[in-house]
Amino acid sequence: MTPLSVRIPVELPTGETEVSGLWSSVPGAEATIALAHGAGAGMTHPFLEGLASALSESGFSVLRFVFPYVEDGRRMPGPAAHAVATWAGVQAWLGSQRSGAFVAAGKSYGGRMASLATAEGALSPRALVYLGYPLHAPGRPDKPRAEHLPRITVPQFFIEGENDPFITPREQFDTVVATCHDARVHWIEGANHSFEVKGKRRPAAEIGAGLAGVVGEFVRGL
Repeated sequence: MTPLSVRIPVELPTGETEVSGLWSSVPGAEATIALAHGAGAGMTHPFLEGLASALSESGFSVLRFVFPYVEDGRRMPGPAAHAVATWAGVQAWLGSQRSGAFVAAGKSYGGRMASLATAEGALSPRALVYLGYPLHAPGRPDKPRAEHLPRITVPQFFIEGENDPFITPREQFDTVVATCHDARVHWIEGANHSFEVKGKRRPAAEIGAGLAGVVGEFVRGL
């Protein structure tokens, strides 16, 4: 299925804008999954391409989108408030499509921003899916990004690589998950933050597609 290019209105603290999106609407879809990119890559990254395509083929409508800093051609993420506003705009746009309840998912930064938007009340998804939650910058476990997670009441699903430096030490990550209201973790053996496994070279699109079954099973079980 070829996704449709769309424009999504976003009300930023600095004024109105629009961001680009790719919409794959599946008739009779089991659910709608909004899929956000990581900090260093946009919505057309092969990992997200592979994941979105596989999710659509398995019966889910999928909306990919970019945050304003990517729309503006910048490489570094803008203020968190802009990302929160973008997630709110995505929810409103999906409502205009009468897509029903949706699950908010994101790779690294995109998932963390969805969690922040949900904790602040700007977003109300059926559940949250984190594709490599960036608990802290590599080597900086002293600065965790988790204070808001216990305020989230919808189910949270962490898909994590066992060798991800963003959640090392493991004990700290386990403690954070234990503070969450309704959270579960799916571990990818030997994988890093990009879900690559040492000694098993695979294209990013294939890696992304390979996670569609895990995401789909979780969403169907809600």
